[in-house]
Amino acid sequence: MTNRSRISVTLILALVITGFLIFIFFYVKHEFNTTRTEVNEDVMVSRIVSMGKLELVKYAMKDVIEKKELHTILPDSRVLFVAVGEVTACIDLTKVKKDDITQTADSIWVNLPKPEICYVKLDHQKSKVYDVSGVWFPDKAKSMVEDVYQIAEKKMLTTANEMNLLGKAQQNAGLIFRPFLENVSGKKVVLKFK
Repeated sequence: MTNRSRISVTLILALVITGFLIFIFFYVKHEFNTTRTEVNEDVMVSRIVSMGKLELVKYAMKDVIEKKELHTILPDSRVLFVAVGEVTACIDLTKVKKDDITQTADSIWVNLPKPEICYVKLDHQKSKVYDVSGVWFPDKAKSMVEDVYQIAEKKMLTTANEMNLLGKAQQNAGLIFRPFLENVSGKKVVLKFK
């Protein structure tokens, strides 16, 4: 083998090894940057509930809540939260018994249960924690955020009660439910509340 062919073989071998090393470098780099997510789920139905509640009014609300914990030595802890949610009032029609309905030839009297709060629900996609400051430990930040969620739900419920949500539900029963019953029965319907 001549000197020239040895150099050619050595050069080709060096290029192949260099190419292989470059390939290995990018492959390993890609593998370190690639993440795989695995989600395992086991959904179980824990309870089936028959629904009989007639939703009559829903208040959509937005509230800004600031919670501070004042400390004597350490800086004060603070959470600023914008809560978006809704409060809904309904009548539980499963509580209406046969004795609650009286009828004559041209009229029907129905004694309905009093309206109640069906649910208070925060919209977790629209609600947002804007600031958490002065918190030294992640567990403390988590508990402060959980507390502010509970405060938001209670505040929405209080505001809905102050704005007479249940009275509006009772009024809407006459506007929504009574015409439905009149159309079905063909008689005049009078709604009363227990």
